[in-house]
Amino acid sequence: MPKDCAKEVFTSRFVSVYDLQYAPGKHYYDATRHTKENLNAAMTGEEIEASAPDGVNLTVILTSPGQEPRLYLQYEFRYPTGQYLLSPPAGLVDEADKKEPHPIRTTAVRELYEETGIQVKDSDRVFEISPFVFSSPGMTDESNGLVCIVADVPDLSVINHNGAVGSEKFGSYRLFDRKHALELIRSGKDEHGMYYPVYTLVSLLYFVSGLWYSENEG
Repeated sequence: MPKDCAKEVFTSRFVSVYDLQYAPGKHYYDATRHTKENLNAAMTGEEIEASAPDGVNLTVILTSPGQEPRLYLQYEFRYPTGQYLLSPPAGLVDEADKKEPHPIRTTAVRELYEETGIQVKDSDRVFEISPFVFSSPGMTDESNGLVCIVADVPDLSVINHNGAVGSEKFGSYRLFDRKHALELIRSGKDEHGMYYPVYTLVSLLYFVSGLWYSENEG
């Protein structure tokens, strides 16, 4: 789609809306984090493949001696839903991150510390599940990289939300072993009866699949 087919409807610091005229008299609205010059709608597949995602979503698995691995999820207030939703840590890829050898891994490590107080050590594992996925392409070109962090955290008292910035609001956190993660998948709702985001389901499914095991752990 040519760039000149996009007309700005609304713009703000984090989200903009563009009117995409894809045929004479035919319009489609695109909510985006991009500028007009960088809309995915006007990119080739090769250009999208070469670009960094807008943000990252983390699958965080905590280990400690004498306990089975547990999946970390936290309650974060999501303004469009008006609810605290059970979610994985997540955040936007900064411009500085894009200059690093592994941008989304850099973002993941930074966001984990900011949102949970957990500092990744050299002995912990940080790897990409997927470098780029679209969130909800029927209304937005927002994209995320999926990153898994397997961290040894014997002292849970280090977990805090002191790094919250701007509009971020966090509630409590939860740790799920495989049995309870499966129960959460089957129910489709959290302990309060509230539905959870699709990225929560991604983290749950990846955790119970065992695909994150290293040879030493598996």
